[in-house]
Amino acid sequence: MDALPPAAAPGRGDRPAGDKLATNIVHFARTLRSAGLRVGPGQVLRAIEAVEAAGLTKRDDFYWTLHSVFVNRRDQREIFDQAFHVYWRNPRLLEKMMEMLLPQIGVPSDQDNRKQLSRRLQEALQPGQGEAPQEDNEPPKVEVEATFTVSDREVLQHRDFEQMSQAEIDEALRAISRLRLPVPERRTRRYRPARRGPRVDFRGSLRRALRPEGLIELRRRQPRLRPPPLVILCDISGSMARYTRMFLHFMHAITNDRDRVFCFTFGTRLNNVTRALRNRDVDIALQKASAQVEDWSGGTRIGQALHEFNNRWSRRVLGQGAVVLLITDGLDREGAAGLGEEMERLQKSCSRLIWLNPLLRYGGYEPKSQGNKAMLPFVDEFRPVHNLESLGGLIAALDARPHAADKRLAGWQTELRKE
Repeated sequence: MDALPPAAAPGRGDRPAGDKLATNIVHFARTLRSAGLRVGPGQVLRAIEAVEAAGLTKRDDFYWTLHSVFVNRRDQREIFDQAFHVYWRNPRLLEKMMEMLLPQIGVPSDQDNRKQLSRRLQEALQPGQGEAPQEDNEPPKVEVEATFTVSDREVLQHRDFEQMSQAEIDEALRAISRLRLPVPERRTRRYRPARRGPRVDFRGSLRRALRPEGLIELRRRQPRLRPPPLVILCDISGSMARYTRMFLHFMHAITNDRDRVFCFTFGTRLNNVTRALRNRDVDIALQKASAQVEDWSGGTRIGQALHEFNNRWSRRVLGQGAVVLLITDGLDREGAAGLGEEMERLQKSCSRLIWLNPLLRYGGYEPKSQGNKAMLPFVDEFRPVHNLESLGGLIAALDARPHAADKRLAGWQTELRKE
């Protein structure tokens, strides 16, 4: 098999090659577990048996053999792919490690930027956590120092979800689980009893008059206040894969905090995951949601997904001044066909349409894609969502009354309407 590490080649001396390969698979499994994948002893034994059955004739066969054992969710594919190519000595290892050390550019040049090595994998590949034991007769190897420490709370608030290590992700998930969404209550058409209400409660007054003491004073009632429905439409396509896990935890926290929260995911199709996320246990809730959704990390058809939502769900969930959170980067593979019409219909069906876009974190962001141009004219608010601070800003914005759009959004909308 080409490009496999010397440690996986036939052993030297009295040590058989099979034992050497099994040892490397064990340490590779430890690396995956340190990077956040759930890998147990049973999977390690199955991986060794699978490799023995499949053989080592081709590198691709070896890759997919381990992939079939260690990867059981779509969001684990990228971590496994990077870990495999780093641990098993991909010829492009030096290029990947150099990318990790280069300074980051504030504004993305295009949507096909090279992927950086995951911080969770960097942390797992530190010396002593996932490497195989070195033998005395092997030549010394050049190591790249990639030591990361867990940020304190202040730094964690500004850390991009994409750049978080596994420890930081765990801390961020605990912070998200404590989020509370104080959406202002709205006046409904129903009334409730009150001592000084504006209307007379005739039924209550008549029931009071039937008592022995008779009717002393008229019963009153006032309008009932209730938080409006909250609808979350979350993009789970490949371009949003690095943020999907955080958004699902955010949706779970909000769903279990208040009533009338409706959660949908979309990529190439629309999925209603509200019932799955209502489970109190976050692991069970995400497991049910993952089993229900079939288009993780695929393409994006925003227009088609919004069309299905407007036809099937809008009249059911967009009543009494509903607020809609649309979480997407606006990259539509269908070329924004029919997207403008569906966005206009969605905006007219709710009281506030808030677009949350991770790309807005870049200071030089401009709506250049067709999807962004079609969506922006029909947005009430346009906000970034890429770290804990942005989620806190979203909660503060929902707690306050709707305000006029910021100058940047107003300028973009004016230019797009002229076009």
